[in-house]
Amino acid sequence: MINSANIAHSIQSAVAPVFMLTAVAAMIGALATRLARIIDRARWIEERLDLQRIRNEEAAYWELKRLGLRGSVVNWSIALLVLCALFIGATVAGLFLDEILDSYNGRLVPWSFLGGIFCFSLSLISFLAETLLATHTLRFSDQQSPRLLPLEMPSNAQNTRARD
Repeated sequence: MINSANIAHSIQSAVAPVFMLTAVAAMIGALATRLARIIDRARWIEERLDLQRIRNEEAAYWELKRLGLRGSVVNWSIALLVLCALFIGATVAGLFLDEILDSYNGRLVPWSFLGGIFCFSLSLISFLAETLLATHTLRFSDQQSPRLLPLEMPSNAQNTRARD
């Protein structure tokens, strides 16, 4: 029989996993923003390449490859967070089933919660890898490197290039 004390206890037990879902949602939001910035940067470079307004095409293609890698890492991180959210949702469901069903055995709860924590940890590692890739792209120390980030050519350089 279902009583209000059992339901209240199950709601109290589900609070920690729900806070975990809040953290997952915040991480997905942050990663979605990073992915949008990666896509915007790649589109900007591709547009400049099409218009022949990039000084160093080799560097531009190198950066596009790096942006593609970063986008893949962010996608994996988001996928792991979604999987984490599914595990945590199963944990909450298991906690409720454990309280309201006499025949339910709660073996799902610890494994689903551990699965969620594992996926969240892997997602954080992926996030760290992406930020390392992003900062590795920056080259502050070697200003004469042929792999400088592509900059737009000045408008007069474009006009002389078009005349050649």
